[in-house]
Amino acid sequence: MKKNIIFIILIIIGIAVTVLFADKFLSQPEETAVINNIQIETPLPEKETETVAINPPQVDSQRLFTDVQNLSFQRFTDSERRRTRNYITNELQKLGWEPTLEEFPTGVNVFTEKQGRDRNAGSILIAAHYDTVFKSPGADDNASGVAVLLEIARLFGSSSTPRTLQLAFFDKEEAGLLGSRAFVDNPARLENLRGVIVLDMVGYACYTSGCQKSPSGLPITPISDKGDFLAVVGDTEHLPLINAFNNVKNIDSNINNSSQLPPVFTLPVPLKGVFTPDVLRSDHAPFWLQGIGALLVTDTANLRSSFYHQPSDTTANIERDFFTGAAQLIVNVTTFLLSGNGSLATPN
Repeated sequence: MKKNIIFIILIIIGIAVTVLFADKFLSQPEETAVINNIQIETPLPEKETETVAINPPQVDSQRLFTDVQNLSFQRFTDSERRRTRNYITNELQKLGWEPTLEEFPTGVNVFTEKQGRDRNAGSILIAAHYDTVFKSPGADDNASGVAVLLEIARLFGSSSTPRTLQLAFFDKEEAGLLGSRAFVDNPARLENLRGVIVLDMVGYACYTSGCQKSPSGLPITPISDKGDFLAVVGDTEHLPLINAFNNVKNIDSNINNSSQLPPVFTLPVPLKGVFTPDVLRSDHAPFWLQGIGALLVTDTANLRSSFYHQPSDTTANIERDFFTGAAQLIVNVTTFLLSGNGSLATPN
């Protein structure tokens, strides 16, 4: 009985800490909250990773970078965020999508979708936040994620897929995940939603030993101390979703005959991050709390980049080959997920 009471108290403390931390992927500079030093088993499927044969469309590196350039300005005030929404909605409309503005008390999300052939197959949501912190142009955080979403809109706008493709551009992530929280509070948006991929900073890499940091207490060691990989954080209740990145990562996309797909570091998180609140710092977290499988795809923010939340987060510091490869990998996974129709929950 005493052990049960202690366990319950630990869970309550973990939930309380989780609520207090809602800013960015693993840690904040100077005011880092260290992950609890608790050994956590993260079960993975026993079978070896499959290589899936798909034929994904190819991303356009220049088009991606142009969107980042066009969006690289402070997106903090009401007028700046309105300007950003106008850019996003205009681009979507040019591509034949029908975006809608979804207001909540402090901001506005942009949402659009393309119906799949099989309504029983459900939908896949790809999302990114479009706001910035004060005084930062946010080229990586998060114009890079928005640019990949717009590229997905271009590449899949005329495609016919079993699953429905949904795109969401969240407002006020930097203020405490307010846009994604408002999104999940709408039951209609969660109906038949099979999986979510949240893109939050996917354009920066560093290639010197020691430039990649990891937070204390992380139960899994990152694959490199160089910042040349893409991190994918998912919940253990939806391992087939996180494994989609492992399944397609070896596909040769022949990006512009030069760029390559970046390595992938997958981190399955148990118990919806109760004991690891530092992995709840982006727009995937509200979906976890609703029982929806969601992934955070990131270059690991300030664990790699000194430009994080700074005026120096400019297009000059986007690593274009890495960014293009990350975008192509996300497009490959999107292709794979849209072509399916089964459950993405972990089998019992």
